[in-house]
Amino acid sequence: MEQHVLTWITQYGYLAIFLLLALGIVGLPVPDETLLTFTGYLIYKGHLSPPLAFASALGGSASGITASYALGRVFGLGLLHRFGKYLHLTPERLERAHQWFERIGHWALTFGYFIPGVRHLTAYAAGISGLEAHRFATFAYAGAILWVTGFLSLGYLLGERWQTVEKNIDHYLVILTIAFGVLLLGYLIWRKWRNPKSNS
Repeated sequence: MEQHVLTWITQYGYLAIFLLLALGIVGLPVPDETLLTFTGYLIYKGHLSPPLAFASALGGSASGITASYALGRVFGLGLLHRFGKYLHLTPERLERAHQWFERIGHWALTFGYFIPGVRHLTAYAAGISGLEAHRFATFAYAGAILWVTGFLSLGYLLGERWQTVEKNIDHYLVILTIAFGVLLLGYLIWRKWRNPKSNS
């Protein structure tokens, strides 16, 4: 699958980046990080325009997560349990994402992009939970900007060594997940310390 994705990007450029990321975020088996890192490499090689590549990647990511949110909001958990298997959304994974979203709220939309298997589910959980559209957009699109910027930059900075990411992608994601988890925990502790009465 990965080789097909890289071939499509090479042949169809910005359109392939947009469509593949949109479908990947919805839940189809697209290697999103490899796609973004390879796109960063093509920017490094001068084959793609940085603004257009960024806009295509961000537009695809935002479209995919918005479609997932809309499906969750309109159809709820029942339809997703029935048809989710076609998007690799098993009832167990949906329930875990829903519980995780309930625990850490909107930040799951922002930092869930960096956690394997989570970015495909948090938007569904947000829609099912009835999160307001403007709050969804604020947190989800901020996460898309961070995610796209991070992996495009990684591919650009690594240059010819970009494939090291493909071989060690889980390692990079674990490090990023731990880092964001520590930052989020620090923020929650700081907020509790600053407002002890509101949490009592």
